[in-house]
Parts: sequence; structure tokens; C-alpha cells
Amino acid sequence: MVVPPSYPMLLTRNLLYTGLTRAKKLLIVVGNPKTLGFMIKNVDSKKRNTGLEYKLKQL
Repeated sequence: MVVPPSYPMLLTRNLLYTGLTRAKKLLIVVGNPKTLGFMIKNVDSKKRNTGLEYKLKQL
């Protein structure tokens, strides 16, 4: 899993957790330890407006 320095709103604990839990046998995290630490501490997740609900209702 590559963890590049990015916008703080993209570096969330939820994103890190998703990457960790989807690994089947092995996970290698590549990135700056400061960025990884920021992700661990960043519990702020914004509501995403994807339009998925609307699209599913149109099926």
C-alpha cells in the first residue's frame, strides 16, 4: 500500500483501515512515517456525496 503525502482530507484513518483489511496474505506499507502517523490520528471523515443512492434507485 502506497501512502503518499496528500491533502489532509484524503489521509484518513478509514482509508488506512480499508487498505489494511483488504490485504489477503501480506501488506507492505510504503510511505513517510509522518504521513502514516497523521492518518492514524485523523479520525475526521466527511460525508461523501456520490449519488450512489440515486443511481441505484434508477435501476
